[in-house]
Amino acid sequence: MLKEENTSRVPEFPKSYWRDVQDLPSFPALRENESTDIAVVGGGIAGIISAYLLAKAGRKVTLIDAGKLMDGVTGNTTAKITAQHGLFYYPLIKIMGEEKARLYYEANLEGLDWIKQTAAELNIDCDFAHQNAFVYSQSKIGAKLIEKEAEAYQQLGIDGGLAKDEVELPYEIEQAIIMRNQAQFHPVKFLTGLVREIERLGGKIYEKTRAVKILKKNDPVIQTENMSHLSCNKVIVATHYPFNDSDGLYFSRLNVTRSYVIGVRTTGPIPKDMYVSADTPSRSLRYATTDDGEKLLLIGGDGHPTGKSKTEMMQHYRNLEQYGEEYFGIEDIPYRWSAQDLTTLDKVPYIGTVTAGYDNILVATGFHKWGMAHGAVSGLLLADQILGNDNRYASLYDPTRPKLKAVDIASFLKDNGGVAKELIKGKLKRPYKTVDSLSNDEGGLVSVGNKKAGGYRDKYGQVHLVDTTCTHMGCDCAWNDAERSWDCPCHGSRFSYTGEVMEGPAVKPLKKLGD
Repeated sequence: MLKEENTSRVPEFPKSYWRDVQDLPSFPALRENESTDIAVVGGGIAGIISAYLLAKAGRKVTLIDAGKLMDGVTGNTTAKITAQHGLFYYPLIKIMGEEKARLYYEANLEGLDWIKQTAAELNIDCDFAHQNAFVYSQSKIGAKLIEKEAEAYQQLGIDGGLAKDEVELPYEIEQAIIMRNQAQFHPVKFLTGLVREIERLGGKIYEKTRAVKILKKNDPVIQTENMSHLSCNKVIVATHYPFNDSDGLYFSRLNVTRSYVIGVRTTGPIPKDMYVSADTPSRSLRYATTDDGEKLLLIGGDGHPTGKSKTEMMQHYRNLEQYGEEYFGIEDIPYRWSAQDLTTLDKVPYIGTVTAGYDNILVATGFHKWGMAHGAVSGLLLADQILGNDNRYASLYDPTRPKLKAVDIASFLKDNGGVAKELIKGKLKRPYKTVDSLSNDEGGLVSVGNKKAGGYRDKYGQVHLVDTTCTHMGCDCAWNDAERSWDCPCHGSRFSYTGEVMEGPAVKPLKKLGD
């Protein structure tokens, strides 16, 4: 049975283990108009690696981020660097063919190797460690899928295969597949080292500088939220969800999900390798080593489409807690966090020119929950394209790649039909609370007079009211009790309880309403 809510040891507020480090870099906001050669929008792994490589190549680079560097998905990941992306290669061969499936595997290995080599070259202590990666299943259906995946491993020459007997988990499984010599690391420590290098090489960095519009496609000018302008020759959009998503209709080509992680001190042994389940609900496992040598177990999973959970959001953390207690024993849960993941129609990221005719605007998005290796792949590929170098992975990741297959078309129609459904459902949903009925630290739809609003009463008793209509395309946002946010079920935009944009594609805040 699930624990009663008041006995849960899940922290009251989210806190990422990766962000809990000393001396995180800090930068001012861009307040004046400036010009640069290359503008990089987004301070996560893809943006920082791109900026580093271009600065290293002697280009004038300016990196801007809407909030704090490494505070988005990169700071809220499980930080596995691996080419094993679930049960991925058997279906990928069916969709793209053997040659491109092999390229995908090799690209991710190159991303892993680049991180390893760069950490060594720059003497960055980022807890890099090689680990084997497993996908396992406790069901017979999952076991059959794993056996199909093993056939794909053999076909592609992947270092791995069936490995049920090598699994070290405290419960029985039906089957497992291993990919050997993968890795894990501390992403914030690694990227902090690159940020220092960008500064040393003359690059400029600005935080709290939200890009809201690209004014021209040939000689790009980025307009920011505070009305400063950044002129450039090329722009890389590495904002996770492209803020300029109408260029190339990205809002119709990306699915958005959320997943959850808890960092646990256990009473039992911690597995030494990395694991992800092929079953539903998903479970992900890896360990992290603190600065004082203590091992934490990171338990992830319980994902769902953003804004569309069938239960309150905190319950997902409690589900992970229940799993951890049952199989590993929990002494304490010092950390919890969640991440937003984007998946393309064919599950291969979009990396390259944003759309036909926009040669000076490049994008990296749709990492399908596996953004660490792909962050390096993105940086290497985008830097090559800007510097005029050939890159053998360009066609694989090309955002303008043609020929939607039948499965992609079906997904396109389903997802966009779902958007229309959410638009209607949100408008019809009526509040069941009043402002006066909200307890401290409680939020939800409330009635204000004869109108609907989003309300949250903070821990001090102050009420914050917003119009829950998403500023991206008009869907109604749902309340997220775990993050104290308003989440859009259509394209994944997220807003704080006071209305500020937390995650795009929206660039404008929710409208604040009077008390």
